[in-house]
Amino acid sequence: MASPLILAVDQGTSSTKALLVDGGGRVVSRAAVPVAETQPRPGWVEQSADELWDSVRKAVAACVDPGLAGRVAGVGFSTQRESLVLWERRTGTPVGPLLSWQDQRTAAACRELAATGAAGPVRAVSGMPLDPMFSALKARWLLDAHDPDRRRGRAGELCLGTVDSWLLSRLGGAEHVIEAGNASRTQLLAVDSAQWDERLLELFGVPRAVLPRVVASSGPFPTVRDLAPLPDGVPVLAVLGDSHAAMFAHAGWRAGVVKATYGTGSSVMAIGDPAGEVPGLCRSIAWDLGDGPVRAVEGNIRATGRTISWLADLFGVEAGALLAELAEAGPGGVHFVPAFGGLGAPWWEPDAVPVVAGLSLGARRGHLAAAALEAVAFQVEDVVAAVDQAVGQVDVLLADGGLTRSEHLMRLQADLSGRTVARSGEHDLSCLGAADAAGHTAELWTLQDLERRHRPADAFQPAIDPAERATRQAAWHAAVRRSRPFEERTST
Repeated sequence: MASPLILAVDQGTSSTKALLVDGGGRVVSRAAVPVAETQPRPGWVEQSADELWDSVRKAVAACVDPGLAGRVAGVGFSTQRESLVLWERRTGTPVGPLLSWQDQRTAAACRELAATGAAGPVRAVSGMPLDPMFSALKARWLLDAHDPDRRRGRAGELCLGTVDSWLLSRLGGAEHVIEAGNASRTQLLAVDSAQWDERLLELFGVPRAVLPRVVASSGPFPTVRDLAPLPDGVPVLAVLGDSHAAMFAHAGWRAGVVKATYGTGSSVMAIGDPAGEVPGLCRSIAWDLGDGPVRAVEGNIRATGRTISWLADLFGVEAGALLAELAEAGPGGVHFVPAFGGLGAPWWEPDAVPVVAGLSLGARRGHLAAAALEAVAFQVEDVVAAVDQAVGQVDVLLADGGLTRSEHLMRLQADLSGRTVARSGEHDLSCLGAADAAGHTAELWTLQDLERRHRPADAFQPAIDPAERATRQAAWHAAVRRSRPFEERTST
């Protein structure tokens, strides 16, 4: 009898990827389909919910040979997280656009709430700082625009959900559900109880009736429908947020594991639930395999890979070609703070602005490219330093994501952090983590099997001395201070 296969789908910000994995965890086939985003106004970032679902269908069709479809034992999903969709329960029709996690249209509302003293209580309950990145203010905006009196929401005619919830609804399940880790990123969930919090719902103006039921990362979920060539009825065995899935693929439940995912933005995560406040970081639910939530600390960076693609678009070149032009002498004194939508962790400053400092008449495109790549490494290190304080000294940083293909970046990360950087040999680790979790649910392998599974990694060691590192970090932090509002600069 032919061995079973697991199909994993990673619906991300810029593309949807699919991997077919065999019983040994080896990738049999893969496919990717790009997805678009639009910026109708400065700071607004939208996507089409229907396009996201269509991209999933196309990626699955491209990945799975019809002759293998009958061997697929189950599906795992990894999804972008704080992005939010509003749709009609009866028809499944989206109401308005999908608001991306990058969207900043609620920054003014965030400031207004903070002025009322809400920031502290919101963080204490949800584990998240009051920031436009999270879903709660997006929910308020969508409901204000399309259900201002909340009549339809309270009547149960509308559904609000993150991308995982939206995709699961397309499978035709009778119930509106959301996976626990994704739910924890909405800022409407109490991170300690893993339940929707009535105080947060009232504060953000979200009727309970529009929200999904929170379920474990192993379900129960609707079964597959309309994902040819898969036969209808194939079970969905696991759903994880993309950063959580990457952590799972690193066997991140082990003590001392800290990972950084380099995507459109970046996430630095460590499993743990330290007592008290975790300055600069969020508390989230990483996953729940059916025996209770596993919690994590995390720092989110808004623009890492997006910084490089923006600069490439600006100069009209491919991102790979731009990285190849890195000035041999480095950024030449140029520092680039890519605060396009404000700064995320550890600053959480939505009003920060992009800054390019140190320009001279001798600056060239390669210097800007080098400064942009350094900005990625500096931002990640700022978050890892906060993780040091939360869970203990980080000696080895595990790295994954598309941008890790740049060996120059990996060397920079090691140099500017003073830590060993271990780069995963599999760049699509979020997708692989969804497969790992799905196979675990199907009892194809255990957590111990996953710990023993060999996944090659390249190690990068720091090659500059501590004095040079400190000097370069000080220059970076001076540029960061310039990007922040004057009152923030003078108070820190």
